[in-house]
Amino acid sequence: MGLFGKTKAPDPKEQVKEWSSKIRKEGHQLDRQINQIKREELKATRSIKECAKRGDKESAKVLAKEVVASRKAVSRIYTAKANLSSVEMQMRNQASQLRLAGSLQKSSEVMKSMQQLVKLPELQKTMMELSKEMTKAGIIEEMVEDTMEMMEDTDELEEDVQAEVDKVLNELTTDVGKKLAAAPKVNTAEASINLPEPGEVELEAEDGDEVQEDLEEMQERLQALKS
Repeated sequence: MGLFGKTKAPDPKEQVKEWSSKIRKEGHQLDRQINQIKREELKATRSIKECAKRGDKESAKVLAKEVVASRKAVSRIYTAKANLSSVEMQMRNQASQLRLAGSLQKSSEVMKSMQQLVKLPELQKTMMELSKEMTKAGIIEEMVEDTMEMMEDTDELEEDVQAEVDKVLNELTTDVGKKLAAAPKVNTAEASINLPEPGEVELEAEDGDEVQEDLEEMQERLQALKS
């Protein structure tokens, strides 16, 4: 509180500096979230491959949904980071023009980016506070919640998710199938060079048939997972 009850006006240059610092901090936080999500996604993909080997179709589908959700979350956060970078760049422009203009100028680009950022749960609180400060400073207009947003079609959304799940399953189980196909097989012609005992030849042939049957069974399971 200043003299005679008047509040001293904030220094525009200091405001811009403070906003830029907050924006960078939020960007670093988003980077940490991306890394954490990707680590969890990697664990899920490994588990899907294990399920494929066991023929566990239901577990593979559940894990595939987690992978799809992870990828969508990462995509959303990258978009948020782009918007944060846009706001920070505009803040630098404001700082460079401050000496010439004498005050902070209104920016439609900042307004557009902030409207997107306040919709994200990860950034909502900080961005709402920042938007109020920017509104007072005259950089953006007061943001009003849009109550006329169109609702997404749930059926179409479910179809999109299922398509992505199928894509993930195909991507990961195909990889397992290739490894199975590349697995070494028993060659009875080469085995005969070692001149085993007569009784051992019969056992090796039986083992070779069992290995081949196991591979065929696992490949059938993979095909079942994709269906």
